[in-house]
Amino acid sequence: MSPEEIENIVNSYLANISAMNPEGWVEKFAEDALSYDPVGEPPTLVHEGFQEFIGQLKAVFAKLEATKEHLFIAGNEAALKWTMQGVSKNEKVVTFEGITVFEINDAGKIQTTRAYWNPKTMIAQLRS
Repeated sequence: MSPEEIENIVNSYLANISAMNPEGWVEKFAEDALSYDPVGEPPTLVHEGFQEFIGQLKAVFAKLEATKEHLFIAGNEAALKWTMQGVSKNEKVVTFEGITVFEINDAGKIQTTRAYWNPKTMIAQLRS
């Protein structure tokens, strides 16, 4: 895959998270894709858990915006430094950041994601 194709996949991933669009988000993943989000938690099978994942976002956030800070591509993998800004349904503004590593398979689908971030940072802002 070309770096441009991989960048387009990552951009679509971010756009669909920002839109909280479960169908658009999951279609970028291989059928047997795994997500480690965050790293350190057990992985989830994306196609089995995507409705729950996006559903959790929709339950908490009225607005969510993912920003691509830096993208590094090597072979069929990419490391993305991102910032997420959101407004909760009770109008709390949160900002948190992390790095997600993507492995793209030969069919152009995301095979694995490993997200390095601390959910406690986001939760603390939501509770403050």
